[in-house]
Amino acid sequence: MTDVHPLASSASAATALTPAPAAAPVPPEPLPDLLPVLGEVPAADLQDRLAGWLSDFTSLQEHLELLARADGLAGTLDALLDSGAALLGARRGLVVTLPPGPDRQPARPVGLGLDRATLGTLETVPIEHGPFAGLLGRPGPGGRLLIADLATDPAVGPRFREVAEQLGLGACYALPLSGGPEGPLGAAAWFYDEPGSPDERREHLVRRYCEFAAPLLARQLAADRAVRAAEALRRSLLPDHLPARADLKVAVRCVPAGLERAAGSDWYDAIALPDDTVGLTVGSVLGGGPGAGPGSGVGAAAAMGRVRAALRAYAVLEGEDPVSVLGDLELLLKTTEPTRSATAVYACVDPAERRIALAGAANCPPVLLTRYGANFVETSLSAPLGMLSCWEAPGVELTAERGDVLVLYTEGLARRFAPNLHAGQSALRRAAADAPRDVRIDPDRLCAHLLEQAGGGEPGVDDLVLLAVRFE
Repeated sequence: MTDVHPLASSASAATALTPAPAAAPVPPEPLPDLLPVLGEVPAADLQDRLAGWLSDFTSLQEHLELLARADGLAGTLDALLDSGAALLGARRGLVVTLPPGPDRQPARPVGLGLDRATLGTLETVPIEHGPFAGLLGRPGPGGRLLIADLATDPAVGPRFREVAEQLGLGACYALPLSGGPEGPLGAAAWFYDEPGSPDERREHLVRRYCEFAAPLLARQLAADRAVRAAEALRRSLLPDHLPARADLKVAVRCVPAGLERAAGSDWYDAIALPDDTVGLTVGSVLGGGPGAGPGSGVGAAAAMGRVRAALRAYAVLEGEDPVSVLGDLELLLKTTEPTRSATAVYACVDPAERRIALAGAANCPPVLLTRYGANFVETSLSAPLGMLSCWEAPGVELTAERGDVLVLYTEGLARRFAPNLHAGQSALRRAAADAPRDVRIDPDRLCAHLLEQAGGGEPGVDDLVLLAVRFE
């Protein structure tokens, strides 16, 4: 009738549900409490009890090891639901978490054996009358919720009863996830297909499991909040809008890597300059001293914000000379960020005359997409900013035609096309040249097309930036 997790022991897997009217078996007491009376237990019974305790202990240990190996908050919640269902003999489950602070509104629930539509249906049940009723406040030490028959129990709200009938839920068992003095971290509920209740042995096991699981979940929740705050800060360091002009269409895609994996941080910008030109730039900040490498993304993101702000100032002061802009940025890096380097390309564009002046510092060469195809705008080979005693490279000037598209991008995009950087750049150029005409004339659709050709917009091991501008 119900699915049992393969790690559940044979002893604890017997009879997932006890029919509501029947008496439940007496659970085994913790081993230390029974030591004084073991001598009074017949040898055969003692052997059975010891085998049961060992089986329960082994099962609990295996489930806790699965939880400890879970990857991130999502993996922890999935493991908690899976193991709780196995220990209780249930088939479906639901867990919600609560943020810290005075306004503790539950996060979106995570389900086991529940598709998105079913989760949405359960979310329509008022929280005070649903499977978590009374568990998200300050339940007592033994707080739990057991509804042995969702169809007949008078404590079940009408909406919960209606949803339970619709989804085929017969019984519900829920526990709070203890979080200390601030109240619970959240609560988990498991559902049975038929009315009834778990026997006391199963209930004892799942209570012990949740007691051990709560501190692990607390650490994952804290880590997730820190990552989300850092990601929000990183997004705030990038432009919140692009220049709107009739003679120049601008589109961008930015896919940052997870901060726990990133070793650098990419930027992009499009700056409306005082002389009616537009400054365009993409780049990446790397390094950071002894802590550099994977996981140093937070520091790199903060440095990226400082570098991008400085580049904006230099662009306003001398934006028509890309070499001077990058030269000033290199001096700033050596002075204020001595353990970091940066790759960058900066272009000053005159939309009215369709003139482009640009310079690059170890960044991937831009691609100019014309009616004849797609070609690299070859910038001189140069070292990243901050790597040599003095950075210097000549600029490049060219004139575009109406309808041409200039594409700037960072290394992360090229490496999506191929493991080798040179091969990736070539594959990107071919993808731009082979794009359908209705895609090539729309910078936003071109960005989406190139990202799709590169494998999609999911975060990878490197940041990814793509900036496209079309001359009208």
